[in-house]
Amino acid sequence: MDSAAELTRRPKPGLRTWLDQPVDASSVAIFRIAFGIAMVVLAGRFFTHGWIAADYLVPRHFFPYWGFGFVRPLPGPWMYVLYGLMGCSAALIALGFSYRPAAIVFALTFAWGHFSDKSNYLNHYYLISLISIWLVVLPLDREGSLRVRVRPIDRRSYIRRWMLLVLQVQIGLVYVFGGIAKLGSDWLFRAEPLRIWLMANIELPVLGRYFQERWAAYAFSWCGLGFDLCIVPLLCWRRTRVPAYVVVLFFHTMTGLLFQIGMFPVVMSIGATLFFDPAWARRWLGRPTDEIAGGSVAWRVVPLGAYVVLQVLLPLRHLVYPGNTLWTEEGFRYAWRVMLIEKSGTLEYTVVDAAGHTTHVEPQHYLTPFQTRMASTQPDMVLQLAHLVADDFAARGLGPVAVYADARVAFNGRPAAPMIDPRVDLAREHETLGPKRWILPAPTSKPYF
Repeated sequence: MDSAAELTRRPKPGLRTWLDQPVDASSVAIFRIAFGIAMVVLAGRFFTHGWIAADYLVPRHFFPYWGFGFVRPLPGPWMYVLYGLMGCSAALIALGFSYRPAAIVFALTFAWGHFSDKSNYLNHYYLISLISIWLVVLPLDREGSLRVRVRPIDRRSYIRRWMLLVLQVQIGLVYVFGGIAKLGSDWLFRAEPLRIWLMANIELPVLGRYFQERWAAYAFSWCGLGFDLCIVPLLCWRRTRVPAYVVVLFFHTMTGLLFQIGMFPVVMSIGATLFFDPAWARRWLGRPTDEIAGGSVAWRVVPLGAYVVLQVLLPLRHLVYPGNTLWTEEGFRYAWRVMLIEKSGTLEYTVVDAAGHTTHVEPQHYLTPFQTRMASTQPDMVLQLAHLVADDFAARGLGPVAVYADARVAFNGRPAAPMIDPRVDLAREHETLGPKRWILPAPTSKPYF
């Protein structure tokens, strides 16, 4: 096995050699520790805020993701067990003890909770799911862990460069595509939805009085765009790295205080440290050994390349759908389109049986208030709920029926407008990855200038 010193003394040209070069493992060790602690907090918040009962036990129906219909909340108190396992495994990840089994348990439990109901989708839940996969794959417990305390012979103070690079790419894509997504007319020329969200914070001391000014919304919008597009190169350049990270902390602290975005600021602030010099935390972990953790990139080039291509294509898939993605939300998830929409809506179904009798159905008959709010503005959830209504009528011996939706949605400061074609029987439509022809065109409006 090559040592770090040997590989450094005899460098060879080529991309593969560069990817196999050793880099200090102290930075990824600190990332593992901080991420694990953050996930303990995240799991704990579900207990202390009562979200386990609210999200999984109180609802009678759930909205599965396309292709993941088999993932449903566990019955009874088992969701408490799942989140308990999630928190315990996150603690073991931070400690670096029984790391690989803990990483597998965390990845499975978090993914199960995340994919149980589409109503609860958040961008950073998706990001955490992806990072958890890399925690399983990468040997991040060979430095700064209980494992090496118990078995010093297992200590490896270096990792291959490709291991650090995949984590950097994962975090970097969030910023880059988050910035690209903001290059739209709503964000640039209407300062929406930030104008709406800032107006909700006018009671804050000192800054609150400025949030009702139109210029403040534009300033926040354009600064947010500049931050997302520029922060990765600024973190990569040694001369701007420290001030750039100060900006990261300030930006994410402000967004966390002003907007209800959960653990996203914490996760991104931790992830940004991956762009530091790999040895930045070496002073805390002691003199390094000369061994390298992990194998050569070799055969891994193809799956790694495929993964990166997939992560680039997924955020771009909205380009193949017609219409305004902010309205249709086709290609919106898994695309880092962060903080781009403020929607509210009303939804009512008209059910027509074979004899021509009509019944008006409210979503509240089937859903919790939170689920109702989410389903009223997202077309794919409107369709899923329509099928749920049709199945319910059939189960009561009243089917088959036709189900029509009257959905009116206001988004990003526009007046409410019809979102679903009321002439289409949604009970006959099926969820696919193709464009939904029954979504009506988005309303338009002029810039505020």
